Amino acid sequence: MKIGIAADHAGLEQKRKLLDLLKEKNFDIQDFGAFEYQGEDDYPDIVTPLANALIDKKIDKAIAVCGSGVGVSIAANKFPGVRAALISGTYSAHQGVEHDDMNMLCVGGRVLGTSLILEIILAFLKAEFQKEERFQRRLDKVIAIEKKYFK
Repeated sequence: MKIGIAADHAGLEQKRKLLDLLKEKNFDIQDFGAFEYQGEDDYPDIVTPLANALIDKKIDKAIAVCGSGVGVSIAANKFPGVRAALISGTYSAHQGVEHDDMNMLCVGGRVLGTSLILEIILAFLKAEFQKEERFQRRLDKVIAIEKKYFK
């Protein structure tokens, strides 16, 4: 599984720590920036290449980090095919994938500690969409909404 990760200035230090920890666990991870602290950068600019890689199937799952996690989740959900959610616990991390086919995890680098974020990421990465009829039916309805408004 190929994983992408990106962070703005407020999530940069968390992203660096997470990259090291994920590489130690032998995950195939690609860094989409920011690569150095340059003061105020804009989270939509950081999410764009990550979301495009997800859409183009260059990565299988994505992780976005900003100060609160809110900005990256809002921006990410503007891209067709991206199902992003702001997550603060392990249950939602795996349930979001299993029931809703979430493909981008958003976290707040200033809200959660590195250890908890790593646990959340591991729950997200280990989870798989459960293709039960009720989950697929709901996902199909979400995709229909997306197709109606993303022309």
